[in-house]
Amino acid sequence: MRTAIYKNRLKLIRRQLSKNKLSCLIVTKSANVTYTTGFTGDDSWAVITHRNIYLLTDSRYTEQAERQCLHCRIIIRTGPMAEAAAGLLKKLKSVSVYSGVAIEKCTSLAAFELLKKKLKFRIRTVANVIEEIRSIKEQSEIAAIRTAARIAAQALKQTAQYIKPGVTENELAGMLDFQIRKLAATNSFDTIVAFGPNASQPHHRTGTRKLKKDDTVLVDFGVKYKNYCCDLTRCFTVGRPTHFYKKVYDVVREAQAAAIKTVRAGAEIREVDSAARDVIKKHNLPVYGHGTGHGLGLEVHELPVVSAGSKDRLKAGQIITIEPGVYIPGRVGIRIEDDILVTKTGRKLLSRNCPHSPLSP
Repeated sequence: MRTAIYKNRLKLIRRQLSKNKLSCLIVTKSANVTYTTGFTGDDSWAVITHRNIYLLTDSRYTEQAERQCLHCRIIIRTGPMAEAAAGLLKKLKSVSVYSGVAIEKCTSLAAFELLKKKLKFRIRTVANVIEEIRSIKEQSEIAAIRTAARIAAQALKQTAQYIKPGVTENELAGMLDFQIRKLAATNSFDTIVAFGPNASQPHHRTGTRKLKKDDTVLVDFGVKYKNYCCDLTRCFTVGRPTHFYKKVYDVVREAQAAAIKTVRAGAEIREVDSAARDVIKKHNLPVYGHGTGHGLGLEVHELPVVSAGSKDRLKAGQIITIEPGVYIPGRVGIRIEDDILVTKTGRKLLSRNCPHSPLSP
């Protein structure tokens, strides 16, 4: 079953190679190596031709590679990765320098320069060949992200008992991370916990501020399950919320609902983005500067980018976040984020079970 999944992925990638007149693609991005080979170790490349796929790794990962990469030819390198890739390409008769050899554009300049030096012919750089394919999720990928979101919801509920005056941002973040680990998952990124006015910084660095008797809380966190990520943000109050906080919170929820309502296959991404921003503008509140959302998958930020500058349309099978916010420095910061599966006729909310207020009865 797993081998069939990778064969189908390679078929789609090779179709792109033919379209771009390439005989070979050198894959250096970790998530793309995982996507094409199944390998989850570090410091490894893949080389894809029209006939075979090769995993280049080192002796630390020999057993792991043999276990995870049944459809690959495994090459254990002893020198620099670029030298190993160059040595392989020189031996492959199926690779023609005249029909094109390409490497992912995200490759480090040092590795790229060494590879060019060893091969002595022109190598093209390409971007998003695999990322575009990854943006459309298979059923197993959708199931993994749905499970990640379920674990996230459960972990947040279990952390609620620790949300009391006196706890620090760092302590609460650590407790949430611990609950995620107990549920046999890991974090997809460093948990953000922001109390009070700290929440006005969209990517606040979690610190030592203590929770007060009447305070606000923002938690931005993600769970990784079977290598796939979810990403959620929740805001709530401890004690009685101020009238202003409740007003802003209601506006952000309205903005998120408006954007989610527009999600469907074929929808213009910029219209999804503007749906949320228009609500916030209507209420004369400052409009957030970040995008309205992003794709999810092996990475916590993937294609598509949900922003005003996008010229793309949503496609069935994509999973995106919708995360509008309002930030007023020194006063308030509210962002609400959920994970949405794009379907042919609309959308499915994958994070439905994540509480909006873990302290509610």
